Amino acid sequence: MAKDPLAEAGFHFDEVNKLRVLEPDVSQSTAELKEECREFVEKIGQFQKIVGGLISTVDGLAKEAETEKMKAIGARNLLTSVAKQREEHQQLLKGLIAEKKMQLERYRVEYEALSRVEAEQSEFINQFILQK
Repeated sequence: MAKDPLAEAGFHFDEVNKLRVLEPDVSQSTAELKEECREFVEKIGQFQKIVGGLISTVDGLAKEAETEKMKAIGARNLLTSVAKQREEHQQLLKGLIAEKKMQLERYRVEYEALSRVEAEQSEFINQFILQK
């Protein structure tokens, strides 16, 4: 069998009798590889869309979690503040009660003293009236 002089020079004919530089097997393999690469690129694009959607969803959830966390911290601080205010108010009321008790004791002592003075004055008036 005689070798084709074009084939020896690296030229080949394809199925439609076009002159090609690549061998038909290599050309077929190249076309298959090109198709596989296109499919791979499409799949990578779909994967990137899915991952992008997942990332945006996770980012949204993270922001929402952060917002809720800040709300919880604010509520805790408010509760702490209210508790401190209540305690301060309670201490203020205890101080007022102690002050009023002292004032009541002063008034009681003053009342007793004035009652004695009144009794003494009444006694004096009665003795003065009886002497006349």
